This record gives sequence, C-alpha cells and structure tokens, in this order.
Amino acid sequence: MGSRSNSLSRGQVTRYAIGSLGTGGFATLPGLVLVYYLTDSLGVTALAAGAIVTAAKVWDVLIDPVIGGISDRALAHTGSRRRTMLIGGIGLPIAFILTFAVPAGLGPVPAALWVLVAFMFAATFFSLFQVPYIALPAELTDDYRERTRLLSWRVVLLTVAILLFGAGGPELRAMFPQDPLLGYLVMAIVAAAILGFGMLTSASVAPSRPLLPVRPGASIAEHYRDGIAVLRESQPFRALLATFLLQGLATGMMLAAAQYVARWVLGDETAVTQLFVALIAPALLMAPVWKLIADRIGKERAFRLASAVFVLATLVLGAMVWMPGWWILAPVALAGAAYAGMQTLPMAMLPDVIAYDRTLRAEEGQGSGGANRSGIFGGVWTAGETTGMALGGTVLTIVLAITGYLETTVGKTVEQPESAVVGIAVSFSILPAILMIASMVTLARYHLREHDIVGTSA
Repeated sequence: MGSRSNSLSRGQVTRYAIGSLGTGGFATLPGLVLVYYLTDSLGVTALAAGAIVTAAKVWDVLIDPVIGGISDRALAHTGSRRRTMLIGGIGLPIAFILTFAVPAGLGPVPAALWVLVAFMFAATFFSLFQVPYIALPAELTDDYRERTRLLSWRVVLLTVAILLFGAGGPELRAMFPQDPLLGYLVMAIVAAAILGFGMLTSASVAPSRPLLPVRPGASIAEHYRDGIAVLRESQPFRALLATFLLQGLATGMMLAAAQYVARWVLGDETAVTQLFVALIAPALLMAPVWKLIADRIGKERAFRLASAVFVLATLVLGAMVWMPGWWILAPVALAGAAYAGMQTLPMAMLPDVIAYDRTLRAEEGQGSGGANRSGIFGGVWTAGETTGMALGGTVLTIVLAITGYLETTVGKTVEQPESAVVGIAVSFSILPAILMIASMVTLARYHLREHDIVGTSA
C-alpha cells in the first residue's frame, strides 16, 4: 500500500492545478456558446437546443457513477487512476472539435443530430477524466489545510481557464465575421489543444500505488448501488452536493445567458469578452484570499460568506431589467470575487468528506476489507455538478421559449421582442439569486468542522 505525504510538493500542486485548464475549459466554452451556436448559426429552435445540451448532460450524469466505480477498480488492478484520465485527455479534444465542425448547408435537424452525437462523445471522455480527477485530492494528502492549498491553486487555474476560454473563444470566433461556422471550427481546434494539454499534464500526478483495497469485478448495477450508498450514508456529502448542484444551476444559467446579454441587452455580441474579464479578474485575485479566510474562520463559514456575496451581486444585477447598460460590469465583478470562493471551498470540503467517511468506515471495521470509495464519491459529485450546469442551460432555453425568443441562421438578422430581452436579463440575475438563496439553506445542513476531520484522522 502506498503512503501519502501530508505536505505536497510544488510540482504536485502545479500539475494537479493544470488539469483545470481541461475541466474549466470544457465547462465554460460549450456552456457559453453551444446553445447560441445552435440557435443563431444552425437555425435550431431554443427548446431543441436546450434538449440537445440536456440530453448529452443526462448521459453524462448516468455514466458518472459507473466511471467512478471503474476508476476505483483501476486503482486496485493497476495501482493508479491514470489510465482513465489519459483516455479522457486524448478523446475529449477530438470530440470537442467534431461538435463545432457541422458542415455548411446542413438543415437544422441533421445539424442538431450531429451536435448531439459529437457532444455526447465529448461528455463521455470528459467524465473519464473528471471523475478520477475529483477523487485525487483525498488520496494525495491527509492534511485538512493542505487540501485547501491544493484546491485553491486549482481554482486559480480554473479562473484562468474560464477567462482564457470564455473571453478568448468568442474572440477567435469573431475573427471570421464573414464565415461564422469557420470561426466556430477554428475556436474549437485551438480550445481542443489547450484542453488536451491540461488534462494529459494533470494525469501524471495520479498516485502510482493503491491506497486502499478495492472490491474487484463490480457490475454496472453495483456501481449505481454504491453511488446511492454514499448518498444515503454520508449526510455531509448530501448537504454539500445539494449546495453545489444548486449553485451550479445558478452559475450555469448565467453562463449560458452571458452571450445573449451581450447581444441583446448590451447591444454588442463581442461584449461577452468584457463580461468575462469583469467576472474572472476579481476571481483570479480572490482565490488565494478565500484560502486565508477559510484558514481563519473555517471552510464552511467562508463558503457561506462567498455565497451571500454572490446573492447580493445577482440581486443588484436584477436592476438591468429596467436599466440596461455597462454598469452591470461592477456587480458582475463582485460576483466574480464571490465565485472564486464558491469554487475553492466546496472543492476543498469534498476530500474532507471523503476522508471522514473513510475513517468512520475503518472504525466500524470496514476499512481493511471494504472498498476505497473515493471514485464513487467523485462520480456522484461529478454527476451532481453536471446536472446543475446542464439544467442551467435548460432553464434558460425554457425562459427564452416562453418569452418568445426568435432563432435565426447565419446571414440573417432578427429583432427580438421586448419580452425575450427581459427574459434574458432575468435569467442572468433574479433567477440565479433565488437559486443561490436556496443553496444557502442546504449549506446550513453541513455540520462537518475541522476538529471532526483532524480528530478522526488522528
């Protein structure tokens, strides 16, 4: 059995954090442009575009617990989670390019099917990387605060990825105003190269020896039963996952709406770049600050503070319904400062939950003969995160459909009804604020503290 050092080297922290170029990039760019690509370049209706994105994400949710179990078995059989991470790191860039490689001239229906199939493959490869990636922090160190350090630097790279993909992707697309489909393809090729680099680099940090014995030969049904078991048996995990899912729904809706806000509220399609700079520049600066706050008052209290600040920012943004204008960059920047904490802190709390579960199982006599459930936790967590982000885009498309949004194809222009513009503004402000308030209710049910982790680990 391998052993963990409580202190992580700079190289380990760096290589792990670089993986966020892959996870952050894939979470950001499709969430930002895919629905808009379908509705405003391929002529797909808003509801159909939402159904495509949701179907791919539902598939992702279904396979995440299975991949978690496969990752745990790989740890036992090969001594590492690296193999599945490498498969994901190689396959995702290819599938990502295909998603934005719809040939010109295809009608809306075949174009929609093309995107659906390619994006489902992309989601599969992403899950093969993401699930073991989420499981690694609990296996790299036993130290409560060292995990915060590891995840803080991961969020720094995550914010870099969001800025790089969220601002740079649309800029690349805009370089081809006469051929938007070519612009999307060039954007996808450049993005795919960065995705692959980040994921393959991070795979190298996976420990090379198993930390705990794992039950061999589980069926797909058993993987799902294991996923249900961790939800049933770990109350801290249920509370943390529910909170992260609701916050993912809120931020996913805002991410999907950003391109529409730029085009129809600010009147400039390229303004999405300014929106992302306003969001990410404060987040990049605040990620290390949230670590200091967490060290002082605790991760869970710092998480509540970050969530409250985000609620304030989205409530202020609600005024854009009546007063649209560039002033919205200020509350977006405030939301960005809070977003850094909303990413750093739950990600640092998850390995604490896993470690706490492992210690309790060992005390109950299940440690030596039971399974290492890090992969199962990671699979269920990824499924919840994916659900939140996917439903964010789905809710947006429903709002667009209800408010009368008009889809279009390349080369044609439309004038949106006032109701659709109001729907876009509400999806970027009031609705996310309501979801964030709900997430703070579920967060109040998380009762795990530092002395619980340190005490059971001692």
